[in-house]
Amino acid sequence: MSDETVFRLISENEINRELFRNFIRHQTVDICLRRDGENWVERPDPFIDDWGEAEYEILIQCLRNTAASGGLVYGAFVSGKLKGFASVEPGIFGGDNGYMDLSSIHVSEDMRGKGIGRALFSFAKDWAREHGAKKLYISSHSAIESQKFYGAMGCEDAVICDQRHMEAEPYDRQLECKL
Repeated sequence: MSDETVFRLISENEINRELFRNFIRHQTVDICLRRDGENWVERPDPFIDDWGEAEYEILIQCLRNTAASGGLVYGAFVSGKLKGFASVEPGIFGGDNGYMDLSSIHVSEDMRGKGIGRALFSFAKDWAREHGAKKLYISSHSAIESQKFYGAMGCEDAVICDQRHMEAEPYDRQLECKL
């Protein structure tokens, strides 16, 4: 991570299209994990994951809602420019599992591999623990790179899978991380 990286809360009124002007959401995916019965297996499934204006508008609305409802929106800024962010939804679900939803975590393509994702994930865990959660719930992109990241963060398959996430993103892997 650069000495110029600043991590801080992002307020609802900061969340607009301009905030993401220097953020590069691009990922070339070659291998994904796919469910095969009870097991997850690596399979070729090449595609490019990139956000257009419609996706940014949805993201902005979701992050504003998270901030307005008392959730966490936390960013990594390099030289004053947003280069990573994470969000955790307020409220606990999943009964005794005590989940809080890690609704997003993204690092700009030009800053991946520099520890920003690890730092954002750690802060999200701390925030969720301080707000009464026992575990983070993650509906994870199936790209092998994403799966390796979450594995390195100590995530495992979720004990209980949230139907909303499974219906919205049927190829995602439902994970949890103990706090």
